[in-house]
Amino acid sequence: MENHLKVAMAQLAPIWLDKSATIKKIEETIQKAGSEKTELLVFGEAFLPGYPFWLAHTEGAAWDLKVNKELHAHYARNSIQIETGELDSICKLAKKHGMAIYLGMMERAKDRGGHSLYCSLVYINEKGEIKSVHRKLQPTYDERLTWAPGDGNGLQVHPLKQFTVGGLNCWENWMPLPRTALYGQGENLHVAVWPGGLHNTKDITRFIARESRSFVISVSSLMRTSDFPKTTPHLDEIVKKAPEVLANGGSCIAGPDGEWVLEPVVDKEGLIYQTLDFNRVYEERQNFDPVGHYSRPDVTKLTVNRERQTTVEIEN
Repeated sequence: MENHLKVAMAQLAPIWLDKSATIKKIEETIQKAGSEKTELLVFGEAFLPGYPFWLAHTEGAAWDLKVNKELHAHYARNSIQIETGELDSICKLAKKHGMAIYLGMMERAKDRGGHSLYCSLVYINEKGEIKSVHRKLQPTYDERLTWAPGDGNGLQVHPLKQFTVGGLNCWENWMPLPRTALYGQGENLHVAVWPGGLHNTKDITRFIARESRSFVISVSSLMRTSDFPKTTPHLDEIVKKAPEVLANGGSCIAGPDGEWVLEPVVDKEGLIYQTLDFNRVYEERQNFDPVGHYSRPDVTKLTVNRERQTTVEIEN
């Protein structure tokens, strides 16, 4: 049915900081989700190739520390340059299964010189086309030691059956104005991606759903020290102070009334499925619509700059 959408949340651990192995795991996950007729598959923040957990456990802010320089270089080598075709196999599988995908990944952006890293959320439509790449606007706390701030180019929404879907990375979901930018473009299915952790998803998921009268899907990864590959640089130094569980999941879905459709799932690895009914959006928009009948654009209005930022513009 056109008003029903089958979604899958990939609550998984990446092959941490290993680009090739994580891409293979993503491909296998798409195949598995495709066999279940999934129409939208979502991976967590920075899933490809993983979240920079080492920063909290290796004196990440210490100036000129060799361990952090070497780990950052390793991270850069395992980040993605979309322009070189590194997501092509994933796009082909999306097309094969007629499945839209939101993928959290580290982007080594060629249009910003190719050396800085951006926490990007990529939307691939059911035809296998990359339709938006949203670079996280504001890295959080220690993330700023390895990630660069993004821009507004990826504040876009996309049609998916009767839904209009958009997404944000982690603590961006706490930023009222980026949320409003998506609401104003007609978003009614909000995707929030996280590195993992019930503490992240248990409150904000229902809040955004209630505020926007939309479905909200929060997708988190898992990470345990046992998931760290033995080939990880300075592994002994990282695990010396790291807890056994760094991210416990917490993926969940809230409905347009702000109540749970699927309560947070903790410490369970795998694909989590749910079918959403678009009609619930119309039901809840009757009494509140934050950018429609319950707004006053003559009094307050948001301006959004969606220009992709670059340092150099070449004039021929």
